[in-house]
Amino acid sequence: MEKAAEPREQPQAQKRARGQNKGRPHMKPNHYDKNRLCPSVVQESAAQCFFGDRCRFLHDVGRYLETKPADLGPCCVLFKTYGRCPYGVTCRFAGAHLGPEGQNLVQEEVVQAPPVRNSLDKVLQQQLRKRKVGFERAEQALRQLGKGHLPGPTPPATVPEVTGADSAPGQDNCDAQQAPQGLSTRTTPSSPKQTCGSLTDEDIVRLRPCEKRQLDISGKLYLAPLTTCGNLPFRRICKRFGADVTCGEMAVCTNLLQGQTSEWALLKRHQCEDIFGVQLEGAFPDTMTKCAELLNRTIEVDFVDINVGCPIDLVYKKGGGCALMNRSTKFQQIVRGMNQVLDVPLTVKIRTGVQERVNLAHRLLPELRDWGAALVTLHGRSREQRYTKLADWQYIKQCVTAASPMPLFGNGDILSYEDANRAMHTGVAGVMIARGALLKPWLFTEIKEQRHWDISSSERLDILRDFTHYGLEHWGSDTQGVEKTRRFLLEWLSFLCRYVPVGLLERLPQKINERPPYYLGRDYLETLMASQKAVDWIRIRCPGTEALGVEGVLGRGGPGLRPDSAPQPPSSQ
Repeated sequence: MEKAAEPREQPQAQKRARGQNKGRPHMKPNHYDKNRLCPSVVQESAAQCFFGDRCRFLHDVGRYLETKPADLGPCCVLFKTYGRCPYGVTCRFAGAHLGPEGQNLVQEEVVQAPPVRNSLDKVLQQQLRKRKVGFERAEQALRQLGKGHLPGPTPPATVPEVTGADSAPGQDNCDAQQAPQGLSTRTTPSSPKQTCGSLTDEDIVRLRPCEKRQLDISGKLYLAPLTTCGNLPFRRICKRFGADVTCGEMAVCTNLLQGQTSEWALLKRHQCEDIFGVQLEGAFPDTMTKCAELLNRTIEVDFVDINVGCPIDLVYKKGGGCALMNRSTKFQQIVRGMNQVLDVPLTVKIRTGVQERVNLAHRLLPELRDWGAALVTLHGRSREQRYTKLADWQYIKQCVTAASPMPLFGNGDILSYEDANRAMHTGVAGVMIARGALLKPWLFTEIKEQRHWDISSSERLDILRDFTHYGLEHWGSDTQGVEKTRRFLLEWLSFLCRYVPVGLLERLPQKINERPPYYLGRDYLETLMASQKAVDWIRIRCPGTEALGVEGVLGRGGPGLRPDSAPQPPSSQ
């Protein structure tokens, strides 16, 4: 009777799923971590592994070779270009540079250092992680901004003393002072220091605003900073086709201040990039000003750009990107503070506004000119609009007058030399090209030569081959580097497939907002490149020859990255 009196339990309603889906399939490949060779063995270091028996990586080369996948090809790009492959036995093209006993061969007559600058120094990274880096110039500028008046002269920059514990074994004081960790470590300017070469007064006498290096890029073709796709290999492709100015991908200032390796990799610069800048994203004056001072002393750039155009929610809701257009006080402090600590010009990239029918750029441009910006790039769309409508070049024309005499670059919907000519007639100092370069990187050549280039499928295949070579040089030729190169190549192919060859168009030029129709190319290779399925992209190769495309150069995707993991538009078959 007592059991019968107990109320029957009501069935619980299914709980609504909220938050992050932690059970989702992760795209990051991690299968290469299972049988990974210890870096001390890969680098053939004479010293033993620092971790000893606690090391979680393999030290037996024979055991590693038993599980290593087969080589992807007979030629190693790194060995052929630089005379030595730093990945040794782990290289996926190791057969090209391994001796009979498994030793890593070296071509002494070809050996040269990789032509990439702005790498993160290990000592600096350790100091950033331990928060032992001082920012005297940034702190003084922020104090003056907090009091409500303009920043004044800042104290001279000091050269840190590297102690024996922080410096590498066998490194003398001369090399230590030339290391990129040139940030203050609370040393006094009067302390004696050893110098290398001639003594200058650059660290004592600060540059006045009128003495700052000028940025004169009027009339030049500016490749936009493209997140994910605007990597160093892609920028090398665009430089080869005529891009004049390049800019690194958007880097988050807080991640740079924490010394994150992945974020610092976005700042790397190839020697072919003669006019190069980096783009920073942040929401607060303290972090942005400190990051500007950090980059000013550690990397080589021609200008620093502030991202005030990023529309994604992850950035906008934290107060960065487009949100700064509605936070004029913080925006002013960021521009003034960064301009005070930088020795290179400061540029800004903005949109027309946040809401579609509320334009803000024409009011901000005169203020940016007074705050110290050397150049502003205006994207003719609002954050709310995204890519649903065409860029408003008539509004950009109005903003040219508001920004004068400060140069204004225009950006939006440029896919042919006719589009670039119409943009220049609005009075802008130059044009920035973004999606147009992703669809056809030879657009820079078309603009400079004022013609339509009916590029063949074999020429486009050569571009893909060069990208894979540049990618292996940049990300590495081991399994992890090959996976990254494949991933970014597939990401780029999701834009390249939207290009329609000039010889097949009924009317010229192709418009960037028009969806390309389904068509058969003039050969099988051109048809594969027009497909919107990633399964077709990995089969790209020259007919009648060995595989030369994605599958031939990089092999098939591993279990961590399948062909169907790339963006999947509707199939054209």
